[in-house]
Amino acid sequence: MAFALLLASARRVVELHAVATSPNWTVLDDNLGVEVSGGVLGIVGMGRIGLEVAKRGRGFDMTILYHNRNRRPKDIEDSVSATYVPSLHELLSRADFVVAAAPGTKENYHMFDSREFAAMKTNAVFVNIGRGSLVDHHALAGALQRGEIGSAGLDVTEPEPLPRDHPLLSLDNVIITPHRGSATMKCRMRMIHTAVKNIQAALNDEPMPSEITS
Repeated sequence: MAFALLLASARRVVELHAVATSPNWTVLDDNLGVEVSGGVLGIVGMGRIGLEVAKRGRGFDMTILYHNRNRRPKDIEDSVSATYVPSLHELLSRADFVVAAAPGTKENYHMFDSREFAAMKTNAVFVNIGRGSLVDHHALAGALQRGEIGSAGLDVTEPEPLPRDHPLLSLDNVIITPHRGSATMKCRMRMIHTAVKNIQAALNDEPMPSEITS
């Protein structure tokens, strides 16, 4: 889902679909998209999901930067050719594509606000697949309207759904999906199997494979 939103935002897929299917279309404009291959991918939150995003970035010959609460072990960095950037603002200033995959903790609340968007490149693509609480959505709308960043792809918002009069909903350079990152048949089946294994383990008084602890 992260790369679906990244690619669709960078190459204006939804916007161009509307143009191509419009009865009034005669001439394609020159508002070009952003090249993904060979770009700089900045991942904020290098956990399990962030690492999978990095693997996909390598397939596009991207330079992988990441910012995380703690630096990952060297063998993990080397596995995806990732470079740790201690400063979030430095990562934002260097990345062509920023993917937020951090958890929605109290410390991370609105970690992307007007200051962070102002630090990004003017053609940057911002993608959030983490939690809606990571982003100040009014600040994001303002950054997009002022041209401080190029486009955004969001699979999560705060709240979900956004109010129907929210300014993000009227912008052409935003793609929003309704929190569907796990919405494939294979993924849902894996989730069911995981739940069954945990139930069986609990009933047998065994450690649960995916136990959640406070």
